[in-house]
Amino acid sequence: MPEAASAPAVRATIGDSEFDRDTALTRRAPGVYDIDLSAGWTIISAVNGGYLLAVLGRALADTLPHADPFTISAHYLTASQPGPAVVRTDVVRTGRTLSTGQASLFQYDAEGREVERIRVLASYGDLDALPDDVRTTARPPAIPPPEHCFGPEDGPAPVDGSSAIADRLMLKLDPSTLGWALGKPSGKGEMRAWFGLADGRDHDPLSLLLAVDALPPTAFELGLKGWVPTVELTVHVRCRPAPGPLRVSITTRNLAGGFLEEDAEVWDSADRLVAQSRQLARVRLG
Repeated sequence: MPEAASAPAVRATIGDSEFDRDTALTRRAPGVYDIDLSAGWTIISAVNGGYLLAVLGRALADTLPHADPFTISAHYLTASQPGPAVVRTDVVRTGRTLSTGQASLFQYDAEGREVERIRVLASYGDLDALPDDVRTTARPPAIPPPEHCFGPEDGPAPVDGSSAIADRLMLKLDPSTLGWALGKPSGKGEMRAWFGLADGRDHDPLSLLLAVDALPPTAFELGLKGWVPTVELTVHVRCRPAPGPLRVSITTRNLAGGFLEEDAEVWDSADRLVAQSRQLARVRLG
């Protein structure tokens, strides 16, 4: 499997990277955590939903007796902003194989009132304890090598503050899904890319929660513009990813009533399907 075209000379490690520092929480009391949401993971002024899911995922990993997210479903209630936030977690059930918990992230409005931003329900287990048996018809997406794909650095200079998250990612988009960038969207609702973290950190289950929500929205290839806020996002983590870049494929088959779905598959360097997701998102029409 080819290496990322722009891999850093010195690679960060899991547990010692910008992603780990920016998702780290301080435990104030059992089930209560403080965090300062980083402006480095924003698109326009809103904090990216995948980054937020990783923050909540890390809080639940600390709360529950199992460390790995197997399935995590989030409802995005209001847009999160960079700055202080509080995460509260609850244990719903614990078992030998799976444990289930819920978590919410809160911030304060201009009047000092607490506002719930996201609510999550998740089941955790031990990915290393899963059997090796795989029976699947799924196949990795066909994406050109990274050196034949294009990233944000290949386009026009972005507007200041428009997409800070791009500086923290290694993102190389399949040219066949880039018609929107040339003013000629394909209308197919597809987005494919090589994906990694800019500092070279390898992936783990928490960074997979970021990967499913880090590509440009499929709405762009449908000929739509503007922000596409997530309403609900469910991620299934299938196995621990191998070292190296990921391949992410996202498709939309149905846009109706101002809402669309995005189905994502994430494949690792060993050609394994390591994560799947579906999200419902709102789009602006006209």
